[in-house]
Amino acid sequence: MGQNMSTTTYSDAPPPLGRRYTVGGVRLMLDHAGTGGPPVVFLSGGTACALNYLMLHRRVSAFTTSVVYDRGGIGWSEPVAFPRTCAEVAQELHDLLRVAGIAGPYVLVAHSYSGLLARRFTQMFPEAVAGVVGMEPLPEFWDESMPEQFHLSQTVKADAAVFLQDMPEEMRATIRSLLDDMLAGWPEGPRATLTAWHLDQDTMRAAARERSNLAGLPAEIRAAGPVPDRPLITLTGLQPDPGMQTFMSAEALDELTGAKRAMFDRLAASVRDGEHRVLDYTSHGGMHTEGADDVIQAIRDMVAKTRP
Repeated sequence: MGQNMSTTTYSDAPPPLGRRYTVGGVRLMLDHAGTGGPPVVFLSGGTACALNYLMLHRRVSAFTTSVVYDRGGIGWSEPVAFPRTCAEVAQELHDLLRVAGIAGPYVLVAHSYSGLLARRFTQMFPEAVAGVVGMEPLPEFWDESMPEQFHLSQTVKADAAVFLQDMPEEMRATIRSLLDDMLAGWPEGPRATLTAWHLDQDTMRAAARERSNLAGLPAEIRAAGPVPDRPLITLTGLQPDPGMQTFMSAEALDELTGAKRAMFDRLAASVRDGEHRVLDYTSHGGMHTEGADDVIQAIRDMVAKTRP
């Protein structure tokens, strides 16, 4: 159970999409659109919220039910105590989908940090999972697969150094520029709202506090036993995220790329029906925007594969 209560100005503001549902005394934002099944449920990355996946959500709703939501303490959901275990977050999602009247089984679409959450959800509620699509979803064997400088403990240190401090104006300008590029094709309203959210100091502090126990979460997955076998498509982007080339040598970037390919090959091979799709034109952080067409195709393929 966490100790630090997340606080953001967004938890009291009207959500930009969907509505809030009360789960365990906390009001959580969820939007669903489209019809049919299996429903696709987006699990946002560690410094993202439901709105980051708006354009994917709209496209998926054209061929099945699509769901985006904000975890407790993130985005437009009410505060919770951070950090939390994967089991707490998985239970929250399971209860939220029940309260919202969205029946499974689901195709989980996990980005980055939420890969661990998807795996814990699958352990706890195997009957509720039809399949998984991963955008570089973090697995429990991350540290043993990655160069030491990318171990999860280093991510926690970086979060504390960057997001728990006051954001320098230079960093705000850099983030704004990156968002301008990433969201260039978006409608003005959602683009402005999401940009403001990412530039809000409290929202980034909440994201860092949520992940402050990140290094210990793989042990939780391992302790719970094998992850049940479900169809899986995982996608990897080979391009470096913005800024990496300024502080990493070409050799270090090559080492990272090779480690990622091997790790996600291993993830795909861990299930009977697993596939690893490599995208050479996009990055980890840009996969849901720049790589949207390939993400949508993977979701289409998984929905077709698991549709009753």
